[in-house]
Amino acid sequence: MAERTTRGAGTEIGARVLRLRTDRGLTQRALAEPGYTAAYISTLEAGKVSPSEAALRYLADRLGVSFEELSTGRPAHLATGLRLRLTDARQTLAAGEPAEAAAQYAALAEEAGQLALPAEEAAARTGLGDCALETGELTEAIGHFEAAEGLLADQPLPQRVPALRGRAVAHLLAGDLRYACYLLETAIDQLNASGLHDPHALLLLYSAVIAPYMDLGAQPRAARAAELALALAPQVADPALVARMHRGVARTLLAEGRAAEADASLARAQELYQQLQIRTELAHCHWMRGYLRAQEGDLDRAEHELRTARGILAHRRATLYTRQIDVELADVLRRGGRPEEAEQLLTDLLDELTPERGAVHGGGAHRLLGLIAEERGDLPAAEHHYRSALTLLEHAGAAADLADLCRLLGDLLRRTGRPEDALDTYRTGLAHRATPGTTTLGPAPAGPPV
Repeated sequence: MAERTTRGAGTEIGARVLRLRTDRGLTQRALAEPGYTAAYISTLEAGKVSPSEAALRYLADRLGVSFEELSTGRPAHLATGLRLRLTDARQTLAAGEPAEAAAQYAALAEEAGQLALPAEEAAARTGLGDCALETGELTEAIGHFEAAEGLLADQPLPQRVPALRGRAVAHLLAGDLRYACYLLETAIDQLNASGLHDPHALLLLYSAVIAPYMDLGAQPRAARAAELALALAPQVADPALVARMHRGVARTLLAEGRAAEADASLARAQELYQQLQIRTELAHCHWMRGYLRAQEGDLDRAEHELRTARGILAHRRATLYTRQIDVELADVLRRGGRPEEAEQLLTDLLDELTPERGAVHGGGAHRLLGLIAEERGDLPAAEHHYRSALTLLEHAGAAADLADLCRLLGDLLRRTGRPEDALDTYRTGLAHRATPGTTTLGPAPAGPPV
């Protein structure tokens, strides 16, 4: 019979077999027969042989313990208890208490590490990353997600996808759109090329890649990702994941001018989040519905939805997200004839939105401040804000917004008697318009057989 474990592990296992056999009052022969001999048990207990998996399973059954406990020395209930407490921590985070959830996850990660339970420690590290995303600590979040991926390095890709997806979202929020796409597209290609068509993992990836595609101006890719996500959804039992997917799909529908379908998708997501009592994600639905109402010109309802979203997230100290909502809200206020309120709101949040932390929305804030300055006739201030927006959006690679911003700046330069500068700016905008949506991978990832 082949013996596959190391001599050191065999010595530890032999000592456990001896202890358990003695506790149960069994002789070596009584433990061994009929599958093995007393001599084999004697050799095993002396640490002179390393048992095979088949032998371990046989002896575990005879000794009345689990295979895991006999092979590792850890009672099976320890891992089960950790998993139950991980569920409690997820519930705490879903209820909008990231600080409390982070404390729970940190304790679980330390305990799982001490017990040498890498899967449970990775789940706790991923939870810590999610907590850091909620509070806008993006560098910290990336560190936790990378640690989780490292713990699962020898596991199949589907098990690493939640941590990988979290890392991509952190890079997206930091303004690194292309790298976020690279991470997600690479994982999608690896899953499909290797035949690992795990519906849960693929739905996580396709739902996550919609946002960077949209910011990069890659509308066809975003629409395709949404189409594949919808096809995968019936195979996934996690309602929170399905709700997140509906929220992402709504964004592509809105971009295609299908406002009624987008609203229906958001309503479905909102219903699921309310049933699950996931307050933070529910806030994101209000946020998206506010954006939808603003696009339709219903500014009163847009303001109501955005303020509702902001109130939920501010209560939960999700600072980065509330700053992003403030940019949307300022646009609604400006369009509603309240430029002073909009300007004050934008000025207050500018320090929070940097190239490393919300570059796309920081660019949006400067764009709006430029429009407000231009409308009151302060052209130097308008130019300053437009150029600041360009710097932020170029850093993020947000081609969809860059082309429009170049048009605004070009018009301003032309009106102030600088036609050559205006022409250069228009050319830059046309270049962004001509090549939207390019990512570091080039070709879009292949789709799964759904």
